[in-house]
Amino acid sequence: MQANQTPITYFIIKGISDDPQLHLLIFLLVLLIYLFILCSNLTILLACLDSRLHNPMYFFLGNLSILDISCSTIALHKILVHFISRDRNISFAACMVQMHMFGSLTCVNLLILTAMSYDRYVAICKPLRYNMVMSTGVCATLASASWVVGSLQTVPFTVIVWCFSCYSSIEINHFFCDIIPIIKISCNDTSFLETLFLTEGLLTMLLMPFLLTVLSYIYIIHAILRIRSSSGRLKTFYTCSSHLTVVTLLYTTLFSQYLTPNLSSTLESKKRFALFNTAAVPLLNPLIYSLKNKDVKRALKRFQCHSNPNQSLTPSHSSNSQGSPNGE
Repeated sequence: MQANQTPITYFIIKGISDDPQLHLLIFLLVLLIYLFILCSNLTILLACLDSRLHNPMYFFLGNLSILDISCSTIALHKILVHFISRDRNISFAACMVQMHMFGSLTCVNLLILTAMSYDRYVAICKPLRYNMVMSTGVCATLASASWVVGSLQTVPFTVIVWCFSCYSSIEINHFFCDIIPIIKISCNDTSFLETLFLTEGLLTMLLMPFLLTVLSYIYIIHAILRIRSSSGRLKTFYTCSSHLTVVTLLYTTLFSQYLTPNLSSTLESKKRFALFNTAAVPLLNPLIYSLKNKDVKRALKRFQCHSNPNQSLTPSHSSNSQGSPNGE
């Protein structure tokens, strides 16, 4: 295809499927998933506002819910808008903003999960020093640093792509503006960007948080194995199970999405992994934490009783449910 040498003012988002008969089904599924993501993550945020859950684990969980809502909104809203308006166009500036925001929030997500793994490490390996190490100031610093570093990490990629002037096509084979499909349609020299993306983007922002998380769990597993009773080992591991499940889901999809070869045959599979990352993972996160977390359930029941004074808490629910450092 002949390269387009004129300045690009817009792109065309190809979407999930070219089959018109599937568009309505995709729209309804995405709409239901997006509404569930909003409701479930807002419910988690509501539970985290409970005064009895003001501890580091729920502070980071609240940040994670904000990230899930933001990532799914940025990636999925175009599917809904395109179906309603029948317009698959997106301006060049809006595409760059979407690419930058999604990349930034993904980086922040990885860093928040890394901070949560450090919180679990301190809670299990150094329980007597937990309140001192994971103080309010430390948690605020970790969260703030995650948001700042993650937001700045994708700036070089956005600037380089913004300066691209030659594209072989204006159709992006994706359902939102992601960096990989944009690189595929650019006829500029992308070798520097690909090298930068591999070294700074993947090695620094993907592998480093992954290795830090793995290191935390190596110490955690070592501490768990030193517990003599099997029930004690199981109970301690249970406090990490929700976080470990979320980490496994996210890293599996990200490695499959960005670390597999960028061949034409794999672009469709990358799109499916991206859909799982932006729809299924934010959908599953609240379910994983709420279904396995008694404190969240109790906080929601307390809020329900405050909203409806005619209901009262049972004695077991009215007891102090302040999450201990090791509690889930």
